Amino acid sequence: MRIVKGVTNARGATIVILSLAAGLFAIPAATQTGQQNDRDDVLRHLNAVIRWYKDCTTKIKAGREPSDAIYVTNAQNLGAQAVRLGFQSARADVTLNQENGSSANQANAEQPETSGASSQKYAQMERQVSQRIADEQNQIDDLKKQIISAPKKNRDALVQQQQALEGKVALDKAALDAIEKMKNFVENTNTGGIGLEGSINDLARSVPEVFGTLGNAKNDAAIVAAPATATVAAPAKAQSSGLIGELILLYGQMENIRAADQLLDETESIRKIASDLREPVRKRLAATMQSGKDLANQPGIARQQYDALTTRFKQLSAGLLPLSQEIVVLDQSRANLMQWKRSLTNESAVMLRSLIFRVLGIAIALGVIVGLSEAWRRLTFRYIHDPRRRRQFLLLRRFVMGFLIGVVVILGFVSEFSSLATFAGFVTAGIAVGLQTVLLSVAAYFFVIGRYGIRVGDRITVAGVTGDVIDVGLVRLYIMELAGSGVDLYSTGRIAVFSNSVLFQATTPLFKQLPGTQYTWHEVVLQLAPGADYGPLQKTLLGTVEAVYKDARLLPRNFDPELEHGMEIMVTPPNPHQHLQFADSGVELAVRYPVDLRKASEVDDKITRALLDTIRNDKQIQNGIAGTPKIRAAVKG
Repeated sequence: MRIVKGVTNARGATIVILSLAAGLFAIPAATQTGQQNDRDDVLRHLNAVIRWYKDCTTKIKAGREPSDAIYVTNAQNLGAQAVRLGFQSARADVTLNQENGSSANQANAEQPETSGASSQKYAQMERQVSQRIADEQNQIDDLKKQIISAPKKNRDALVQQQQALEGKVALDKAALDAIEKMKNFVENTNTGGIGLEGSINDLARSVPEVFGTLGNAKNDAAIVAAPATATVAAPAKAQSSGLIGELILLYGQMENIRAADQLLDETESIRKIASDLREPVRKRLAATMQSGKDLANQPGIARQQYDALTTRFKQLSAGLLPLSQEIVVLDQSRANLMQWKRSLTNESAVMLRSLIFRVLGIAIALGVIVGLSEAWRRLTFRYIHDPRRRRQFLLLRRFVMGFLIGVVVILGFVSEFSSLATFAGFVTAGIAVGLQTVLLSVAAYFFVIGRYGIRVGDRITVAGVTGDVIDVGLVRLYIMELAGSGVDLYSTGRIAVFSNSVLFQATTPLFKQLPGTQYTWHEVVLQLAPGADYGPLQKTLLGTVEAVYKDARLLPRNFDPELEHGMEIMVTPPNPHQHLQFADSGVELAVRYPVDLRKASEVDDKITRALLDTIRNDKQIQNGIAGTPKIRAAVKG
């Protein structure tokens, strides 16, 4: 764009404004299709290299061996180097096309407004307008000096010139402000340039870790010097004492092997693309060398022709060398990936063998536990004949074997015992709070099945309910409810269920028979008449009761004479006995006798019949008693 200098009238100002507007708001023309294939090849190459580099930095991770970290670092560094070389060759291709007058550049040359869209063109316009403003300001200063010393007849003309220049300065300053705004806008929105060069710059900004903060990356030297900051993934833990940890590590190794295979395929694809791009450049370079040889055989060749060939050679080699170097880097990367893949394969084989041995070890340990459990069960059935104690041993076997299996599984599958201990602590605390009653019942179970505990068939009284035990569970106790007058108990057809934790409740007493005993006490009571001789009555009543017990079937069962040795206390065998006692109605004669829990009604019936026969046949007894005899339970509960 050109600025017409020295215009001081309105027509000149209009021309300046129109010229500035044409330069500021020029729209770039569409790129010609003559170089479209070359542009697509270059961009496809750069996209492939960038994608391959990002896969090197994201998809592969260091294994648990130190050598894995070396392979990963080499892969990432070689990837960054290949990216830099790819961009260097792309920029050299842009320069080569521009120097050779490609159709795309010719289109740009035919439309000068297109180049005005770059920040450099706006900077040039800014310098031109600024220089013109400075010149005009100097002219204004000179006019001011002339006005002071000029004659009166020339002073008006000088003042008009000064005012015209001041108006032009104001117009130029407005144009300068517009140019500055447009330049800033272009720099902020299209810092990558236009055409192929702009696309290359845009791609360069997608990998800032390779090129740093280069902005437009205007020269290849800056690109090559840009640092690469590839991040290496932290290596996995070398130790793993659990099956889960081994499986995780083996899965990670398999993922790395698949990533290595994918990167090898991508490396081969990029190498083919780079070779295809290098081949036409090599042919053109060979043609240039042949032209040099041909010039050497021709007489009278000017120095300018050799200089043109030298420039051509430098341009072609600037595009060829980065591609050749990139191919070498890709070959090195492929060799590095192959070595890393072999290392991963060997490590995976070792880990797989270790995993198999660990699984076999767990299986053998579980098999030993199952064998011990079966041996325990058989020994229990062979040597323990008491059903109650057999049940206790089998239940203990269940707990012990479950605990051992849990230990084997935990030691086999878990590797982070510190985390496991913390987790188990929180879980245990939660279970202890949420299942407090259940845990208390489980703890009470071991008291229930103890030496003086409860077994199936015992008659007990708990919380005011009397019944026979039909089952003792780990958490609950089941009894068949009995009801009656206190002497004759019968089944109500209902089952009462109590939590085992009832044993730890002070307000809920539990009554049961002594171990090895199945009897209770009843008594027959006679009300004596005033002045009656109680001696003969005592003898007759006691003899009547003892006569009933001559039938051995009616004696209490399961009384063990050695019971006092096992309990370490003295226990008197149950026998009928008599005593006199005062009552509200007078003196009573009572004979207390033991009855079998299962035959209490039968014993009471026989004693009642025997006592009625004795009273009917003995006048002395008839005269000595004042009322009807009564049979009642001697033990309340």
